[in-house]
This record gives sequence, C-alpha cells and structure tokens, in this order.
Amino acid sequence: MKVTVKVLLSLFLLGLLSWPAVAMEKLQVAVASNFSSTMQRLIPSFEQQSGYRVTASYASSGKLFAQITHGAPFDIFLSADGERPHRLEQLGLVVANQRFTYATGTLVLWAPEARSPEEALQQLQQGRFSFLSIANPKIAPYGAAAMQVLAKLGLDQRFIKRTVRGENIAQAYQFVYSGNAQLGFVAKSQWIDAGDNINGVVWAVPTHMYSPIDQQGVLLKRAEQNPAALAFIDYLYSDGAKQIIAASGYGGLTQTITVE
Repeated sequence: MKVTVKVLLSLFLLGLLSWPAVAMEKLQVAVASNFSSTMQRLIPSFEQQSGYRVTASYASSGKLFAQITHGAPFDIFLSADGERPHRLEQLGLVVANQRFTYATGTLVLWAPEARSPEEALQQLQQGRFSFLSIANPKIAPYGAAAMQVLAKLGLDQRFIKRTVRGENIAQAYQFVYSGNAQLGFVAKSQWIDAGDNINGVVWAVPTHMYSPIDQQGVLLKRAEQNPAALAFIDYLYSDGAKQIIAASGYGGLTQTITVE
C-alpha cells in the first residue's frame, strides 16, 4: 500500500500536536533585583535540565509586589524578604502554605577607598564621605536592614541628608560603583559577583545588627497547575542550584521547601 503525501503530512501534523508539553511550557518569574545575577546563572542550568523556558523580570521586591497585586502575569515570585510573600498569601493571590525560603541575604558596607574592613567602618562612623548609598528602605529589604544598622550605630539621623536611596539594591550598588557615593550598604552577593572588577573592601555587618533577610518565594495561583513552575521550585533545592546560590554569597539554605 502506498502512503500518499497527504497522509504523511497528516501524520506529521498529528505528531506536532502530540509533542510533549514540556517543550511548550514557559515560566514567568518575578525576581528581586539583588538576586538577578544568581538567577541568570540558574536559568540556563534549569532550562537545560528540564526543557522548560524561563523569562525573568527584575525589580525591587516592593515594585514586583505592586505589579502582582495589579495582575502582572507572573508564575513565581522570588522576593528579597518574607513580608511581601506573606502579604500576597493574605490577599489570596498565591498557593497557600507553600511559602519557602530559597536564600538568606547578607549585608555589607562597601568602601571603595578603604584598605581594611575596620577602616571602612571608621569612614562611616566618622562621616568621612559625601554620600552614603542605601536601597530605599520602604520597598527594599536590604535598605530596611541598612537603616537598622545605622540606628544601632546611632547614625540614622546624623547622616540623613547625606544618604542617597536607590530604588533597589542594584541601583544602590551603582551609586557607589559610579563614584556618586563614597560608601554604600550593598548585598554580599553583589560584591562576590563583581570579582576583580571592584575597588576597596567591605565590612561584613554583624548579623545581629539587622533582621534576617530571609528571601522567600511563592507560587502564584495562576501557576498552581503549571508543571514548569513546580519543576523550577523543585530545582531550587537541587544540589546544583544550592551550590550556585551559596557560591553567590547567600547562606541559610534549607534542604527542603519550608511550608509555613
């Protein structure tokens, strides 16, 4: 029996329609700006392993929270704190009781002109700078942590007029990098990412001086049945992903998803 071209074409189209869904699924992730470089390393690894495609949007946690409450089509929200994921839970916009901690952030004081961590701290305490850069404490967890540190040092009011606020921690970093600020509270991960392309030193802020920066994630309700979203959350707790996250300067990773 001869197989006609028409039959072959029909079989080909049928094959396309039955192609595994894994090749078609896409994932939209809202990511806190401090985690951007780490996420850019995680995405290729996940895509290669899973076959799913990931699109990430980076901004401050506060800005992403606002976008989600206004209907932005994200599947997963990776915040730089636990407050905003919790608020989304209260609003009924995410899958309940599935909030998880994927990283714990560390705050450092970056001083491009200092030669030691002690000198960096002294430069701050003595006011030997024109401008101090922090992230906006109203919308960025790292900015809120920076204000707590300044309060503990008794400097929160003293230098208020010499403090410049970035919309997020990435912009706070840029203020120092560009020389527009002589000191800045930034994420340890940013310092590590910069490698040799950065001047000065950092003072590692003692963790007792600020509230833990538990970076938490949530699965939005629209993605409850999205296999790509579920696979990505599982991937975050794989050994490979945890190594990438830890190497980027984050600590406190849990072995399994934390249900709260």
